[in-house]
Order: sequence, then structure tokens, then C-alpha cells
Amino acid sequence: MAYWLMKSEPDAFSWDDLVAKGRSDWDGVRNHQAAANLRAMKKGDRAFFYHSNIGLAVVGVMTVARTHYTDPTDPTGKWVAVEVKPVSPAKRPVTLAEIKAEPRLQHLPVVRMSRLSVSPVDDAAWALICEMAGIMA
Repeated sequence: MAYWLMKSEPDAFSWDDLVAKGRSDWDGVRNHQAAANLRAMKKGDRAFFYHSNIGLAVVGVMTVARTHYTDPTDPTGKWVAVEVKPVSPAKRPVTLAEIKAEPRLQHLPVVRMSRLSVSPVDDAAWALICEMAGIMA
């Protein structure tokens, strides 16, 4: 299983929206590196749901329910989406400031490449952020 961090602006699509829907396309990604990360995802991979722009925090964990397919919001057919479903909310959101303050997380793309909306998370960083958020890894 691989781990990921996926960003969404909560005023466009929030953790609560995902929970209410039960599962959803993760679409609208228009960055080549982020799209490559979507293509690399496997069914059952886990991802942090990260509220970007407003909140700036990991707020939950979701699972990849369906691997990449043509993004239904892309009329050109060249971009991809995955389907995700919620697993667990964070008992305590983990803010970007907390992530940046933790030396063991400095290597993460969310710290180094702030505009990348879909990025990998290594096993050790996953476990640490889950611990910070009160989530069973």
C-alpha cells in the first residue's frame, strides 16, 4: 500500500462533502506531476485529505476506491481522476505550520512544493502525521 496527500479547497470540496457523498471522483487535477501521482495510485492506497487555502490542515484519511480513469471534467480526455472514499476524520487537524515545524517531515512535497495538489507520503511520515492527528495508522 502506498500513501498520499491530496489537497482540496474546502469551499469547493471539503472533507464533510466527501463524507456526505460517501465516495467521489477526485477530479480537476491539471498539473502533470500531480496527474502522474494519480496514475500511480492503486486501489486500497490511503491518502490524507488536506484542506488547502482555507484551514491548511490534514483533516482526514481516505482510500482509493477506483484507480485512474479519464477525468469526467476534462473535455480533452488527457487528464485523469481517481475515486476516493472516506475512512476516518482526524481527531485533531494537523496544520501545515505543525508539519513545517516537525524536522522529520521537512522532506515532504507539501513542505517543499506547496502548489503540488497530489503528492506521495512515505511510511514514516504517514505514521507520524497519523499520530499527530489521532488517527489509527
